[in-house]
Amino acid sequence: MKFLMLPPQTEFTRAWAARLSATLPEATVTVAEDLAQAQGAVGDADAVFGTLTPDLLPLARKLRWIQAPHAAPPAGYYYPELIAHPVVVTNFREIYNDHISAHIMMYVLNFARGMQRFIPQQQRREWSRPPRDTGVVALTEATALIVGVGGIGSETARLASAFGMRVIGLDARRESAPPGVAELHPPESLDALLPQADFVILTVPHTPATEGFFGRERFRRMKPTAFFINIGRGRTTRLDDLTQALRDGVIAGAGLDVFETEPLPADHPLWTLPGVILTPHMAGFGPHVNERRYDIILDNCRRFMSGKTLRNIVDKQNWF
Repeated sequence: MKFLMLPPQTEFTRAWAARLSATLPEATVTVAEDLAQAQGAVGDADAVFGTLTPDLLPLARKLRWIQAPHAAPPAGYYYPELIAHPVVVTNFREIYNDHISAHIMMYVLNFARGMQRFIPQQQRREWSRPPRDTGVVALTEATALIVGVGGIGSETARLASAFGMRVIGLDARRESAPPGVAELHPPESLDALLPQADFVILTVPHTPATEGFFGRERFRRMKPTAFFINIGRGRTTRLDDLTQALRDGVIAGAGLDVFETEPLPADHPLWTLPGVILTPHMAGFGPHVNERRYDIILDNCRRFMSGKTLRNIVDKQNWF
């Protein structure tokens, strides 16, 4: 097998290539540092890691497998010619489950205890209590609606249920509820379920079906006391509609790690709106992530060479 590492390269991709070469001497691992090297090497590559651009695809005469460099690559990765091509694409899903689910629960616990109010007060050095026993959410009486019960959603459900929360899940693929999910529904049930939720949590990737699917009408179906959390992809949620919903008191607050435009512009009103907690697209940060990426590459190389089914195969038409 010839395995080509497409540019751009990093210290990690170069290290992965060296480790693959040492571990799999029967494989030829080639590192392309720039486009010219990629053009010269892709013709006889059996497999590649990275982003195969439309100009490289026609040159790849032997290509049978692409390892995408993300769990959910950005819009444009799956272009029509790649979708139509017989090449199999795999991704890095499942490697962020623990880190991102902990990040989600960080939002949930902050909102449940009113930290969206107290953090600004701390910055102002202001000692001000709300009326007694107000401004908190009793998690044992709360419902979390998780939209997307894949690896991240399942782990979030487990953690949320451990705090006593009732968890409702929505998923397009899953047929049975994982541990912690009290009810599992298909995506078309979303509008009917939104009024039940105290926390609406989006973990879904950006696909043709999810682009902009959460907007004005769906915020209006939520409780005015509910919180919206998005750690999936920014382009699933219309930020103008979310901003207006927060301004109008349609919902109580929002925790966001992903945004339609990144970085979020410095003059965007979400930076200063009450009830909003923002993090800069880093929910997946944590130890061992790059080692997990390498483990998937190595595992898939071994599977590819032995003719076994690859891990994390993508439905190219739907981008995940």
